[in-house]
Amino acid sequence: MENETVSKNFIEQIIEKDVKEGNCEKVITRFPPEPNGYLHIGHAKSILLNYGLAEEFHGQFNMRFDDTNPTKEKVEFVDSIKKDVEWLGAKWHGDVLFASDYFQQMYEAAVTLIRKGKAFVCDLSAEQMREYRGTLTEPGKDSPYRNRSVEENLALFEDMKNGKFADGEKVLRAKIDMASPNINMRDPIIYRVAHMTHHRTADQWCIYPMYDFAHPIEDAIEGVTHSICTLEFEDHRPLYDWVVMELGYKKDVNGTPKQIEFAKLYLNNVVTGKRYIKKLVEDGIVDGWDDPRLVSIAALRRRGFTPESIRKFVELVGVTKAQGAVEYPMLEYCIREDLKLKAKRMMAVLDPVKLIIDNYPEGQVEYMEVSNNQEAPELGMRKVPFTKELYIEREDFMEEPPKKYFRLFPGNEVRLMNAYFVKCVDFKKDADGKITEVHCTYDPATRGGNFTERKVKGTIHWVSATEGVKAEVRLYENIVDEEKGVYNEEDGSINVNPNSLTILKECYLEPELAKAAEDEKFQFVRNGYFCVDCKDSKEGAPVFNRIVSLKSSFKLPN
Repeated sequence: MENETVSKNFIEQIIEKDVKEGNCEKVITRFPPEPNGYLHIGHAKSILLNYGLAEEFHGQFNMRFDDTNPTKEKVEFVDSIKKDVEWLGAKWHGDVLFASDYFQQMYEAAVTLIRKGKAFVCDLSAEQMREYRGTLTEPGKDSPYRNRSVEENLALFEDMKNGKFADGEKVLRAKIDMASPNINMRDPIIYRVAHMTHHRTADQWCIYPMYDFAHPIEDAIEGVTHSICTLEFEDHRPLYDWVVMELGYKKDVNGTPKQIEFAKLYLNNVVTGKRYIKKLVEDGIVDGWDDPRLVSIAALRRRGFTPESIRKFVELVGVTKAQGAVEYPMLEYCIREDLKLKAKRMMAVLDPVKLIIDNYPEGQVEYMEVSNNQEAPELGMRKVPFTKELYIEREDFMEEPPKKYFRLFPGNEVRLMNAYFVKCVDFKKDADGKITEVHCTYDPATRGGNFTERKVKGTIHWVSATEGVKAEVRLYENIVDEEKGVYNEEDGSINVNPNSLTILKECYLEPELAKAAEDEKFQFVRNGYFCVDCKDSKEGAPVFNRIVSLKSSFKLPN
């Protein structure tokens, strides 16, 4: 309905008010990751929120790396983050930006604060600084170096810049209020000495700005109007405003740039902490930051999740101030919903046993006309080869079936999906009692599988043993043992699920799947949704990852 009122979240309401009251002419948002690791599902919420707000208000979305800490930053992480943001469909304005683009301006901003008597060089050690800081209930104490003259501070800061001091020997602190009830305002450090090679500026600098000082300056220089961040930065907002007000970037606390906080996206029973993932990688439990059992964006992409499914998930989670956690099945629900009308429904046998049709002509190959997806006729039809020898799932035959088992057993007739009715007449076992062959006869009159003159209760899928393609298939479960929880209380390690990966080497698939492209997704009938593994698949030796099983008990809340 055209006049239907769309409910806006609290951030949209703030921006709408700012636009209406003339606090900003053009809405500019940004996504500002630190390039010190791979992004995870929580970052997707921030990316899509910032990009979505810029789109909604016909504004601008900037992509900017907060590369102010060279100890942990790598070009590898920069490249992976750019790839993730592009994959999610967030299009940034102009060039990718970097905090390091503004190092000179940040240095000059620090000098401005010293000249105003609002910053001083401090010699206290980290331990002494903690002692002076006070507690949540007791005020801090002024540093003995707080009242250095402007001239002395300028000279010492220049010496810091010129490499005359060792790491940790001196810092530059903002001069605010050591009695503030907000600990972040108790003369916070705004610059430190760090003799480190930076991934972009090399050895040009040996002092680096702290995030809380750098971030508001970056926003102000770029004209960012609304700096959207997560709730842990709520107590840092007064410092953000202090920096942009003291430096003259805004005159009124209601003006822009303006920081707004929202609740982070937490998924239950998943690992997102960088140091934990690093340990999983180093211990060889996962095969990299993009292992499909993880929830890094790279891992979800390799697992087979689509950008549309992640966007749907973020939309369902919503934007609030209240912190909460979301169940992983909601994410699985979103990928099923996205793929059910997009994916071709193919036949793949993951635990094969041979089925031989005794009365079928030797050497004959018939091509059965099969719908790619009965719920989506626009996906068209395909031809699937049918032969005397087939593979079926091992669970689709039982020598002594229980009641209500309608698949193959001696004397029973079933429908081979899209092909013929077949009746079991015999079977063979090996010395260990394992079924090796199932023998059937077929009724040529039942071709196509829609024969109505007699009924059968069971339908099973199949793949030609001679025309099908052999493949490796990987079935994934949560890397975490959900019954024990994510972390071991005794040593802080991860409770790893020993069954998180099952590798099936002897699977048989329709021949068309040998040519599957990396970005294609398929439903394997009865087995779930699958994609080609982008890392380990090779021509002639495909590897498929299960994205998600077909069924779930998850229901959307009303």
